[in-house]
Amino acid sequence: MTSFEDRAQAVRAARDPAARTVTLLPDPERQRRYYTLISVDDHIVEPPDAFEGRLPARLADRGPRVIKRADGVETWLYDGIELPNIGFNAVAGRPLEEMSYEPTKFDEMRRGSWDIRARLHDMDLDGVYASLNFPSFLPGFAGIRMQTITADHELALASIRAWNDWHIESWAAEDPARIIPCQLTWLHDPKVAAEMVRANALRGFKALSFPEATEKAGFPSIHTRHWDPLWAACEETDTPVCVHIGSAGTLPPTAPDAPPEVAGVLFGGYAMMTTIEWLYSSIALRFPNIKIVMSEGGIGWVPSILDRLDHRLKHEVLFDTFKGAGVTPVEVLRRNFWFCALDDPSTMGLYERIGVDRILVEADYPHSDSSWPDTQSKLKVSLDGLPDDAIRKMTWQNASELFRHPVPDQVVADPESF
Repeated sequence: MTSFEDRAQAVRAARDPAARTVTLLPDPERQRRYYTLISVDDHIVEPPDAFEGRLPARLADRGPRVIKRADGVETWLYDGIELPNIGFNAVAGRPLEEMSYEPTKFDEMRRGSWDIRARLHDMDLDGVYASLNFPSFLPGFAGIRMQTITADHELALASIRAWNDWHIESWAAEDPARIIPCQLTWLHDPKVAAEMVRANALRGFKALSFPEATEKAGFPSIHTRHWDPLWAACEETDTPVCVHIGSAGTLPPTAPDAPPEVAGVLFGGYAMMTTIEWLYSSIALRFPNIKIVMSEGGIGWVPSILDRLDHRLKHEVLFDTFKGAGVTPVEVLRRNFWFCALDDPSTMGLYERIGVDRILVEADYPHSDSSWPDTQSKLKVSLDGLPDDAIRKMTWQNASELFRHPVPDQVVADPESF
């Protein structure tokens, strides 16, 4: 199956390398803050020193580190393997026509992509009070790459632990009020993963990033009970499972020679497929208090899925998944699932059908799909005319409650106060 990186490489190969330019635009004007905002999906490009001093000495020389090649390109080196997409999709603050060119050096990215102080500055410009941050190319959105590219499980586990240490001790610690810590976990052993989730909950982690389709990366499917120890730990610690679309490194199934924009348009379709798989996996039946967040999937498709589930309700007696469960698929979807709006102006008004308590918003900084630096103004268009209590829930309150991340009263009262 074609990966995101394969498609990005195809775009780069189709363009004239000699025409490649990198332009970092000056700071945009600070946005007017109409709302208090929590973005539940942004990304980090790990800085060069992220792993320094965080791996056991015997593994340090094979752990992730940045090197500069003879051609000037900066790349991660991990267990002797070069990972050159150092700034994969970190294109915020560059002209639109340059967004097909991936950064190959840190100075080709807006500094907020990898520097936490600069990130907080960019959040201020965009009017985002708090942000949940996922990894980028090096680990993969849910840690798959760092766990599968090397055969040395000791090194891989140490690197995952080191990433979590860096995230909570350096990135989130810079301003705990503004960053919601999101962890990676060990995918090769769900019992170890469960222990990590419990330990990380005590450290202040509020979320877990988990692949949407584990079988595509060579792990057992979510339809097995293999992962039950992990789900039990997430339920026990009230840790939401963030299922970031694309975290398994694959794209929606299309013709192999389809142009890259096909996958971009179908991103919501992939989220829809993933949601139904997770719904019918029975995870939420076995663990009725688990919280599943469909990250970067949009919400435009959710009403149609609810309609389809209602239509099929009479057929549930023919199948085993929900037979005798005492709840319907729609009830489970509204009880255990959350959905993340990313520039969905046509659908925000359908908040009652989706469930006003289940809609979150995101900015997706620093990716090409990001609403930065116009998140506030874009939401103003999407939310204009909706009731104040619905706007409050969707813009910050749902996220605050879901991730147990309080917002100060003065910020609630006046978004301009931070």
